[in-house]
Amino acid sequence: MRATDKLKKLSAVNGNPAGAVLTPCNSRNAVLLAAMANITPSFIDSPLTLNSLLIASGIALEEVLVLRHRPSEASLNRVFNWIAEERPDLFDCYQSTHGPRVEAALNRAKFVASFIRHEAGTALFVGLCRVAGTRTIGRDECILRPAHIELIQLGMSGVFASSARKHVVEFDLAQTPWNEKWHGRLIIKWPGLERSWYRWADRNVFPIQAIAQENLLRAPVPPWDRITLDWSELAVLPESWRAVLSQWRGIYLIIDRSDGRQYVGSAYGVANILQRWLEYARTGHGGNSQLRQRAPANFSFSILQRVSPDLDAEKVIEIEGTWKRRLRSLSPSGLNDN
Repeated sequence: MRATDKLKKLSAVNGNPAGAVLTPCNSRNAVLLAAMANITPSFIDSPLTLNSLLIASGIALEEVLVLRHRPSEASLNRVFNWIAEERPDLFDCYQSTHGPRVEAALNRAKFVASFIRHEAGTALFVGLCRVAGTRTIGRDECILRPAHIELIQLGMSGVFASSARKHVVEFDLAQTPWNEKWHGRLIIKWPGLERSWYRWADRNVFPIQAIAQENLLRAPVPPWDRITLDWSELAVLPESWRAVLSQWRGIYLIIDRSDGRQYVGSAYGVANILQRWLEYARTGHGGNSQLRQRAPANFSFSILQRVSPDLDAEKVIEIEGTWKRRLRSLSPSGLNDN
């Protein structure tokens, strides 16, 4: 079998790799990488690259623009992995409009290889998109897109790169199935400067550094006493987090960062803490009269105490009362009415 044919077979693999992180440059791991495709590893006589995988799939390198997203806004960057994994609508919106330079490049591209920053000098694969079409939209229409509004709430600061522009091109980037099983697992080395976040595939070489055993976009749930979430983050909680929070019954704390005042609540319903926090995500106040008068964007959520999943509601409320007294969260010093 020719090397290009073997690469084609490798690029078509749908199975999960068996083993830890795989590094093609290492001879032992090169054997494991080849085993993923059920082929002999003899052709791996040089580091495997994103370029070679694209060529093996019949994709011309001059048609591929490679993007390495890393939001400059700290709050958006904090949840960007979640967005890439759980909210494709928001991720698509984020990469659908750009400043003049990237816009001009995308107008020449047929494919977009989407990555996000992993570590310094590396990028993590999200997916390969086909440029399916474009449309020109005005500033107001761009701002009023529902996904755009949600991204603003998550911390995105810009409308588009130049505030002087009255119109912007919106790109329809259709996700392809190309190596979709490596979504969140394929790590490449990023050539050149960190700040240069878009590059043409035919002008740069992107060595494959590793293939992770698990999807790195799926953030593990931290211990309950280390969870601190902003209000805007509640709407984009990963499914793994939602599953755990739906099982946790207990006492939670809301802090208004604008003045430090606190609200203590309890959760013991069907979906426990998740149910209560999603209600805050939806309404901003959860039915509390004092929270209604405040900006939910300033709220921070954490868990004060977990209790037994079958503890009676009366006992949970009793424990909630002890926390209200200890933290002095009752009005007028705090935000609890009673």
